[in-house]
Amino acid sequence: MEKAETGGTTKPFNEPSPHFKLLLSCPSGLSPSQVSVVFDETYDRVPHPDMSLENSISEIWDQRIQRSTSLYNGQKFRYGGHMLCNGDGCDKESRVCLHLGLTDYRTFVGTNLNPLWEKFLVISKDDSIRCQHTSSPLGNGAIVETSDKKILVLKRSNDVGEFPGHFVFPGGHPEPQEVGISFHQHEIDSEAINKKVSLEMFDSIIREVVEEIGVPAASLCEPVFIGISRRELNVRPAAFFSIKCSLDSMEIQQMYSSAQDGFESTELYMVSVSDLESMGSRMPGCHQGGLALYMLMVEAEKNV
Repeated sequence: MEKAETGGTTKPFNEPSPHFKLLLSCPSGLSPSQVSVVFDETYDRVPHPDMSLENSISEIWDQRIQRSTSLYNGQKFRYGGHMLCNGDGCDKESRVCLHLGLTDYRTFVGTNLNPLWEKFLVISKDDSIRCQHTSSPLGNGAIVETSDKKILVLKRSNDVGEFPGHFVFPGGHPEPQEVGISFHQHEIDSEAINKKVSLEMFDSIIREVVEEIGVPAASLCEPVFIGISRRELNVRPAAFFSIKCSLDSMEIQQMYSSAQDGFESTELYMVSVSDLESMGSRMPGCHQGGLALYMLMVEAEKNV
């Protein structure tokens, strides 16, 4: 595993890019047993000392809901960093522990998507300190490989709030409500909560693929965690997973037309790895990072 690398959308992937930063790269892929979570208010957002900047959060949100009555303020997990543990001794497995707090969509709109988003940042080489005043909800994305070796890519609808018209991997967010979390509860068994949140990291990406593509969950193999990318514009973080599907391209294309969340996209593409690389420049920054993470995994598999 490697920490805090930068990458580009064409080889080599360790060259700096203005579009994304790889906060965590796991080319060998990690199973659910190798990914843990510490969910704690320590990793919640720190309010900015500039009150006028803080007040702009409410102002931005009020403007958005006036334009779109369908918006609602749902809870999200906030990315607050991670800790690596490389296997040694009798235990050869590498592990990662994700540090997650709690945030919401309103604060995301008012900080990360604020026209003044850069003013929320702190000058620091430590990413968690640099972004301590932003909402930074942890998104997720899946690089899904079909049985005939194609990768699934969606073209986003022009009606969605983020990345309209862009090429993206299926994904969304792990959801606190799925594990019964709406606020920090200190009297609850923290170890049990951490395990539930850790499982939600993997359960949520299966859920997103099923809802956006229309394939049955039974056709998807267990997700493999490959790292975290952050879009440099608006400092938007996302965890990425590699998932193999037992269905071929033609079967999946037929199912896509009845996908539950099909309204979020206008078209599903089945592309080769080489075609995927050429599409990278038309992806949002965090998804460009997801592509870089996947290509690092592909290179690692070739070298095994």
